[in-house]
Amino acid sequence: MTEIRLDTLTKRYGTSTAVDGIDLTIGEGEFFSLLGPSGCGKSTTLRMIAGFVTPSAGRILLGDDDVTALPPEARDIGIVFQNYAIFPHMNVAANIAFGLKMRKVGKAEIDKRVREVLAQVGLEGYENRYSRELSGGEQQRVALARVLVTRPRILLLDEPLSALDKNMREEMKFWIKDLQKSLGITTVYVTHDQDEALTMSDRIGVMERSRLVQVGTPEEIYERPATLFVTGFIGHSNLIDVTARPETEGHCRVHFAGADFSARVRGALDKETPAQLAVRPENVIVDAETLPDGVVAFPAKVVSETYQGPIVRYRIDIQGTTITAERQNQAHRPRLAVGDAVLAGWDPARCETLLR
Repeated sequence: MTEIRLDTLTKRYGTSTAVDGIDLTIGEGEFFSLLGPSGCGKSTTLRMIAGFVTPSAGRILLGDDDVTALPPEARDIGIVFQNYAIFPHMNVAANIAFGLKMRKVGKAEIDKRVREVLAQVGLEGYENRYSRELSGGEQQRVALARVLVTRPRILLLDEPLSALDKNMREEMKFWIKDLQKSLGITTVYVTHDQDEALTMSDRIGVMERSRLVQVGTPEEIYERPATLFVTGFIGHSNLIDVTARPETEGHCRVHFAGADFSARVRGALDKETPAQLAVRPENVIVDAETLPDGVVAFPAKVVSETYQGPIVRYRIDIQGTTITAERQNQAHRPRLAVGDAVLAGWDPARCETLLR
């Protein structure tokens, strides 16, 4: 297992900055995801680690080795792209063995390693099949096997699930995570899909406009977003206009719709100021009669209802402010109707105050 260290890693194209001074350490055996919208610099960062793109400034270290100036073939890295690039004229075994043949590994050792990696990726018995005879998920496993058979010290994955349908993506993301943990290989995974990142990662780095804006565990990223961008990009949040004033370090007093309560705050607050309270829809509690203790409650009205199978999404009006609430669709819980007068609120401990 190998640690990855990026030291003020930067890439410029003329006057445009694609990656802006990333400082990051990825631990040995860690599954780390770079997450962000298209054009934020995540794939460029991955390609610099791989050696396909030369940094404009900064260093890339794998363990104790500075590989910044080394070509891709000298870095001992395996990479899987969106396009699996399986050779259609070769069967599965030949595709997997290709990299070993280029390294002039002996035939007996190639046969042994191919058998081993086929077992690892669950494709025993598929040796003689061609790409046209494989499903999308099976082709992805061949692409991974072709990388793993070379025994790289780092695994890089560039949006490998984007070509699969929804059900296959759900299946494959758990399979990749389980395989990575069983192998213990340090892995960097690039995606724009927040669900993939939250499900698969030990830690996530969120990128915005060429910069790394937050690094943390999936829970930290989701529950305690560092910026308005992260709040909006990771899941859905109600951003409620409030007034905030100083309280204790890391907390402020929030005033909204006649209520006054304490909530976490990001940034320094030295006077009363307009702010936004971020409340996840699943943390908005709605009921026709009572709400639990500790919840800040407001009289409200149901504006709309959207049925989404396992959940029902409601738009709720609180004194002219419309927010979204989600409730589990359970048989013992009667559905609310548009126009119903209800109580709506949230636990202040599950909120975040964001300064403008």
